[in-house]
Amino acid sequence: MRCPWCGHPEDKVIDSRTAEGGAAVRRRRQCLSCGRRFTTFERSEQAGLTVVKRDGSKEPFDKLKVITGVQKAIKNRPVDEQQVLALADRVEGKLLRKGPVVTTQEVGVEVLTLLRKLDEVAYMRFASVYKDFQEITDFERELGILLQKRDQAGRNRATAAQRRRARA
Repeated sequence: MRCPWCGHPEDKVIDSRTAEGGAAVRRRRQCLSCGRRFTTFERSEQAGLTVVKRDGSKEPFDKLKVITGVQKAIKNRPVDEQQVLALADRVEGKLLRKGPVVTTQEVGVEVLTLLRKLDEVAYMRFASVYKDFQEITDFERELGILLQKRDQAGRNRATAAQRRRARA
């Protein structure tokens, strides 16, 4: 590390501590030439995420594309910007755990999964573009699946409540 004041390449570390919730290490350093102190931060390099498109081409993952697509789907819906950013962060996190290379289909499925939990109307809007709905029957089919999942979740909650009451 070169001293920002004199450019000398040698220094000594005076103090080290974690920063940014453990995501980085903050180090206080002192230049061995001029004696001035400065701070450096060390962060692990984020593994790049590559998306394979339907035509086989590859491009780096762009969280802004996810945000833009979700923003179009939530137009005039009771969803705020923080929820959209959190959704995009969760999508990116899930994709990073899958590996350095993912498909556009995997990106779309992750967005749809999280968007369904956030707002069902926005989910239908996003699904209509992502799944390329051409006819009204496409909407009917997707709505049927959505309602079936909602009913199943309700039955699961009711069963869990019955079990808790039976134990009490």
